[in-house]
Amino acid sequence: MADTFNYRIDHHGSLVRPAGLVREDAESVTDAVAEAVVYQRKLRCTVVTDGDFPREDFRGAVLDHVSGFRRTGETGPDGLVRWVAESLPKAGGPLLPGYGTRLSELTMIAPKATLPSPAYLAATTFEAGQGPASARELGETLAEIISAEIALLVSQGVRLIQLNNPLLLDQVATDPAGGGTLSFEDALAVDALAVRLDERPEGLRIGVAPGWAAPAAVDVARAERLFTEVPADRWVLPFDQGTEAEVELVRALPEERDFCLGVVDATRPELEDIDTVMSRIDPLDAFKDLEDAAVAPSRGFADVASRPLLSAEDQRRKLVLVETIARYCWGNEF
Repeated sequence: MADTFNYRIDHHGSLVRPAGLVREDAESVTDAVAEAVVYQRKLRCTVVTDGDFPREDFRGAVLDHVSGFRRTGETGPDGLVRWVAESLPKAGGPLLPGYGTRLSELTMIAPKATLPSPAYLAATTFEAGQGPASARELGETLAEIISAEIALLVSQGVRLIQLNNPLLLDQVATDPAGGGTLSFEDALAVDALAVRLDERPEGLRIGVAPGWAAPAAVDVARAERLFTEVPADRWVLPFDQGTEAEVELVRALPEERDFCLGVVDATRPELEDIDTVMSRIDPLDAFKDLEDAAVAPSRGFADVASRPLLSAEDQRRKLVLVETIARYCWGNEF
């Protein structure tokens, strides 16, 4: 697809927070984000984000700015603080206030924004008897809010937007896991609502990251349903373990979809061998046009602010490696 090259060196958005960052202090966050943009620019990333510095975790854009949710004292099986929907959500304003404008003032590189998918939030926050009539109703309401935010971000110059739904890949396994309180069919319908836009400027990519790790084995029919029923431009897929399931996910993609391969493991400091990574990527050329591809780490480096997966130095080394792999794949044609 046209303009894929603009976003060849990608990352999931969240970065290790700098020491001394105080999220409640606007000046502290502003300074940290400005330094993060310079950092990403030096690493030759083809997109920049705010590192998720203003947010507690990757759900924060919604949970911090939308009414109807109650924070509990519990921790879910994913290690995240649990929130419960007590009423249908209502946005009190932008989810990422001034995001695109602020980043565009700091660099010419395209701003990227990440948001939790509405299906993910509905599946993990719905509780029967607490407010919304069903998880589907909750998800559809969230999809309207997130779709409106995407349109706002696009108007501010954001050209790459990623929705995170870590539950989806487990649901395309041959032995699919549960998707929380939302069925697979409902999850596809809800996330599809969020990624549709009436007006699409040139170069826009709306992507979905459906999980951080491939299942042990892929149900190809369910994977094809995922990739066709949710009309995202780009699918951000794990590709760091060298498994057949990772290859099957790429093979199941429709021809017209971009794909971003998470080629380095964001959870361990050891650097991957470049020849090994290339030996995984090169065979894809037999059934996919690698001109429609990008590379990235396998997931965010700090999707939860208090739980970075690597040190800041290891993060830097991983991002440098992603840039090197991109040049092995496409030369200097960025």
